[in-house]
Amino acid sequence: MTEIGFYHLQRTPLEKALPRLLAKALDAGMRAVVVAGSNERVEALDAALWTFDQGSFLPHGTAAAGNADQQPVFLTTAEENPNGATLLVCTDGVEPAFVDHFQRCLDLFDGNDEAAVAAARARWRRLKDAGHELTYWQQTPRGGWEKKA
Repeated sequence: MTEIGFYHLQRTPLEKALPRLLAKALDAGMRAVVVAGSNERVEALDAALWTFDQGSFLPHGTAAAGNADQQPVFLTTAEENPNGATLLVCTDGVEPAFVDHFQRCLDLFDGNDEAAVAAARARWRRLKDAGHELTYWQQTPRGGWEKKA
């Protein structure tokens, strides 16, 4: 079963938190697929990954950029794994059916949106019932992460 971590965004928006999490994954030798809820979100995340830190580069791409198989991080709205990723990152409440194809999954949700929190709780129950190993991470006041469950 896939290890799934729920990341409760409270201090920073997705566009600021995602690059840091992806940088850690790349440092650990992982490749990632990020599934977003819309093409507009993919474009916004693409821009955020290019500009999040002036002093570093986070290699990534989208279908529009081509060479998906060569991208360490691939941004998409589809259930696909063109880069052979072991990490799946879900945003915007997306709950792909192919989560079992990854070693690890991160479910990032906006803790300041009651509907997003309620939807994350429902996903938690469904994934727990399916037998996945779940963890819950809450953002600290400094923007880091603390494992709560």
